[in-house]
Formats: sequence, C-alpha cells, structure tokens
Amino acid sequence: MKISRVILGVDPGTTIMGFGVIKVENDNISCLQLNDLKLSKYENHYLRLGHIYQRTNEIIQTYNPTEMALEAPFFGKNVQSMLKLGRAQGVAIAAGISNGLKVFEYSPRKIKMAITGNGNASKEQVAKMLQKILHIEEMPKNLDATDGLAAAVCHFYNPTSQVEKKYTGWEGFIKKESHRVKE
Repeated sequence: MKISRVILGVDPGTTIMGFGVIKVENDNISCLQLNDLKLSKYENHYLRLGHIYQRTNEIIQTYNPTEMALEAPFFGKNVQSMLKLGRAQGVAIAAGISNGLKVFEYSPRKIKMAITGNGNASKEQVAKMLQKILHIEEMPKNLDATDGLAAAVCHFYNPTSQVEKKYTGWEGFIKKESHRVKE
C-alpha cells in the first residue's frame, strides 16, 4: 500500500522567494517543483506581498500539498529588513492556512542539519546534498530555490515535531539517520 503526500517548502524573502515541492510515497521522496519567485521587479513592498500570496496560492492549487514547511527568518540587526521579511513569511503562511495546509517552521540551522548533518553547512553544500538525495540533474543558479526545497525535505525527515535532534558528530548523525545512508 502506497502512502502518498505532498509537501511545499518555502524560503520567504522580500526580493526572492524560493520554493520547492516534494512528493512522498512511503519513504521515497521526489522533487515535483524547484523554483524561485523574483520580487525585486516590484517597486512597492505591498505589491511584492500580494504577489507572494497569489503565487503561493497558485502553487498550492497546482500541487495540492497538505503541509507547508518554511525556513524561519534569522535574526538580523536591521529591524526594518526583519519586519519586511516577517511580513513576507506571514503572507506565505496565510496562503497556506487559507488552503487548509498544516504549517511548520524550521530554523536555517535545523534545515542544514537535516539535509547535510552539519548545522553550519553552506548553501552550496545543502544544494549538492539535495541534488544527490532527490536525483536532480540540473540545479538552479539561485540557491533561494534550493533553500525552499530544503525546508520541505527537512520536514519530511521531521514530520511530527519541531524538536531539535542533537548529534554528537558525523557518527551520531549516521547512527540516528541510518535510514538515509545508502551504501
């Protein structure tokens, strides 16, 4: 019996929003969509927010996910930037909730840890690991798209809670995540 579900991952942003959609069948995952939404062409912040809401709704209508995983914003020193980023995230969440999705949020460190086993991994390392895990032939140039996809894959690995897993190193990661290691 195949158990199937679809997860939407979003990396909210005010100039670029990355997103990825994965399909889960039993314990196998595949990438259905990997892209980004370029928002810098809109001069007005409110137009950007409207476009985030509209495009997120379109993605949801197209792929029918039941869950949404978002990368939580990191804390910066520029308060105005953080407020704008929070608005972008809120609009994406509102689109998910209005379509009946369960919404989950993961820190950038937790996402990196789930994908690579290293919470300090670079965006390039995360992208390379996703390429391997999902057998993606050509990766996008913009790594915001892979950040959105990484949020979805992180949620696949952590579906029921947002409790941080603690690893003592590479050996601890392999021991706890042995189902992800292919010989």
